[in-house]
Amino acid sequence: MSEKVFDPLLYIEPYRGKTFSGEWPTLPEMIQITEEKFSGKTAFRAFIPNERSYTYGELIAHCRRIARFLCETGVSKGDRVGVTGKNSPEWGIAYLSVLFAGAVVVPIDYSLSREEASGLLTRAGVKALFADGEVLEYYRETHGSEYAVYSLIPGKEQFLLDLKAEGECTPELPGENDLAAILFTSGTTGVSKGVMLTHANLVSDCYLAQGNMNLYPTDVFYALLPLHHSYTMLAVFIEGLSVGAEIIFGSSLVVSQLLKELKAGKVTMFLGVPMLFNKIIKSLMKGIRDKGVVVYGLIKAMMFLSGTIKKLTGVNVGKAFFGGILDKVSLRTNRICISGGGPLPASTFRMYNQLGIDFVQGYGLTETSPILCLNPTYAFNVNSVGKIIPRVEGKIYEPDEDGVGEFCVKGPMVMQGYYENPEATADVIDGEGWFHTGDMGYLDSKNYLFLTGRAKSLIVTEGGKNVFPEEIEDKFQLYDEIEQILIRGYVLDKKMKTEGIEALIYPVPEGDVDRSEKRMNDIISEVNRELKSYQKITRLTILDKPMEMTSTRKIKRFTV
Repeated sequence: MSEKVFDPLLYIEPYRGKTFSGEWPTLPEMIQITEEKFSGKTAFRAFIPNERSYTYGELIAHCRRIARFLCETGVSKGDRVGVTGKNSPEWGIAYLSVLFAGAVVVPIDYSLSREEASGLLTRAGVKALFADGEVLEYYRETHGSEYAVYSLIPGKEQFLLDLKAEGECTPELPGENDLAAILFTSGTTGVSKGVMLTHANLVSDCYLAQGNMNLYPTDVFYALLPLHHSYTMLAVFIEGLSVGAEIIFGSSLVVSQLLKELKAGKVTMFLGVPMLFNKIIKSLMKGIRDKGVVVYGLIKAMMFLSGTIKKLTGVNVGKAFFGGILDKVSLRTNRICISGGGPLPASTFRMYNQLGIDFVQGYGLTETSPILCLNPTYAFNVNSVGKIIPRVEGKIYEPDEDGVGEFCVKGPMVMQGYYENPEATADVIDGEGWFHTGDMGYLDSKNYLFLTGRAKSLIVTEGGKNVFPEEIEDKFQLYDEIEQILIRGYVLDKKMKTEGIEALIYPVPEGDVDRSEKRMNDIISEVNRELKSYQKITRLTILDKPMEMTSTRKIKRFTV
């Protein structure tokens, strides 16, 4: 079974020598290509706090005007400009305007403390900042003498869309190998490093990822996860802009609100993290189960039939079978769901596909812009994080007897290095140019990647076996009683450097489920029965408060 997939070179070739001259267009040049084709089409839309939208023609006009303003106020090519705030069309306009000014955008996690965020902006040496919400006045009062602070909120002084140059300052536009963004990773270690990405890094990754998945101007993307994170920035924001799609800016992770926005926006491309997709499918299946054992059994049988037909013939009958059910979670119009940012249970993957949603996993890191692997919808593997995208060279470094080792890559999307940190850069990019991801796994003969865990979180058991916590944590994802789970090693023998396996569990804080210590121990016993002997959990700690998480809902493993 196959599908004709997008060829990025054929798409951009007619514009080579006219709109751009290098191997890849810059981000402003990419937007210009899209605007030439889809000037009157809606680019950005939001519903909260009021419904508003911008066409591609309006978008590029705003970006050019704001870029001239930045130029006139002293922002030159290569200068850094920060953007921080909740997802909104105005956030997107600010981001792009910085690039049209030839400057480098520094997106900052809105959930960071003011002190942390201020420290990152100072490290980056920003000349200006676009901000919204409560932090706007804080930055003006505390850092107004260091850099100009502009508003992303209408009605506030120096609102983004009110900025206008007095003269005719013309920004010096960037080249494809110039720096486009510095992304400070939150990471699970809690140590922020500034990842330096060029225009070519981001644009090549955007187009090459489409070698594993077709995108269309008729698509509607949902920007729900934070835009400062490379996953949403590339896979939603930049990908959507590259094909002339519409981007809906989500306002909340609260399921009831996001379901309203999915329906109102008629979203076709929904990207999220495993926790979100697990929550939606659990809620859906619970509703079916509540209708009684007969109805539940019938629906499960139909889902199995739908999945089998799709796998064997490529014909998707799921939406015809389950249109009413998909309406309940606002997914009837949805074409593809993509899960990233962490491993997903194969059962969740399978259920979405059975219901008629092309549901796939992807994989990447901020340091790789981020997409490296993506499951083609026409040839997905529920156990794999995806097939390596075109022009990425991948290898397994020092594989063991099972073929498992560290996944290493080369490709045009690999970062230039860490900002002002050559030592950290040398730790991950070796002398031959291979980027060491720190993720352990193996490749099959068709270049599908199967991950087992992070090298840094490896547990070495008493019998000398290597255990990856992530493999065990995956087994807990569909237990309603557990809000958070973290698996880690604890010292059994200091001299021999051997470890036992401990589970840290934070039960759901409320609801009608059993959160008792006995139930937690019962769950551990159930999971242990599925595990190999050397993977079994031997100690349980129940927490009375949640563990700290990153903005993409990953536990900060080494801060626990």
